[in-house]
Amino acid sequence: MKKSLTDPGLKIRKRASAAIVLTAVLALTACSGDIPSATPPSGKSACGTFNVAVNPWVGYEADAYVVGTVAKEKLGCTVNYKTLKEEVSWQGFGSGEVDTVLENWGHPELADKYIKQQKTAVDAGPTGNTGVIGWYVPPWMAKLYPDITDSKNLNKYADLFKTSESGGQGQLLDGDPSFVTNDAALVKNLGFNFKVVYAGSEPALIQAFRQAEQNKTPLIGYFYEPQWFMAEVPLVKVNLPAHTPGCDADAAKVACDYPKYDLNKIVSTKFANSSSPAYSLVKKFTWTNQDQNTVAGYIAKDNMSPDAAAQKWIDANSDKVAAWLK
Repeated sequence: MKKSLTDPGLKIRKRASAAIVLTAVLALTACSGDIPSATPPSGKSACGTFNVAVNPWVGYEADAYVVGTVAKEKLGCTVNYKTLKEEVSWQGFGSGEVDTVLENWGHPELADKYIKQQKTAVDAGPTGNTGVIGWYVPPWMAKLYPDITDSKNLNKYADLFKTSESGGQGQLLDGDPSFVTNDAALVKNLGFNFKVVYAGSEPALIQAFRQAEQNKTPLIGYFYEPQWFMAEVPLVKVNLPAHTPGCDADAAKVACDYPKYDLNKIVSTKFANSSSPAYSLVKKFTWTNQDQNTVAGYIAKDNMSPDAAAQKWIDANSDKVAAWLK
């Protein structure tokens, strides 16, 4: 007798056949290794927009583009890079313009204002980098005048450093005026016959030290690590009076060397409380001074784009990137 379309037995057999076919398809897919990835609702990324401040030195640029590239490629984030000075970056936490500052050099006054008082920002942990700020001379000067690395002897060499901009005093060359610096106070409080003159930017400061070493011209200036340029010209640090806890508490009265900085990350409170996977990435992001210098060197010395430099490092350090994404 011919079975009708509503026959229960026929329905059971059809379900069984469909199940067998589905099982076979899944088995073939698993064997091929091409497991389909889940598609976020409405085709949108679960990460959304990720706003990264980029402060004006190439080491920070290295931080920003490595984290940003990982966020874009691995998490599906829409990454916006915001070129901003340090203090302006912190102002962006409350407005939503900035989600993260990836390399903070101390700034207790900003932490007090935005973390403690306004509560628009939170500490997201260390970058793994150790920061050093100080006064440096080119190698040729340290070799010819070995006692110049003791700041007690600087005044006897002040005439060597005179320039048209230093008004008859020795010139102490600083970089970008927005950088962390106590130099004007140090010159005054330690009685140095010097005047702070600003090069204006990190590239200008680097070029001044490069030319001073190449041409054997006198130069003393503000510099810092991590810094890719140290591999090209190993500048020699001048020893200012040793830093002790609290010696720089009053910026106007500071008369000691800079502390060593355990560089850290700052994020907006809103971002920290979001479900964005980019926040987890920022929290777990750590690397070494050498890692940063490698990427910074690709950008500044090898003239690679920040995106290409970041990608080159990421491709060579998949284990570190994987740890950030766990």
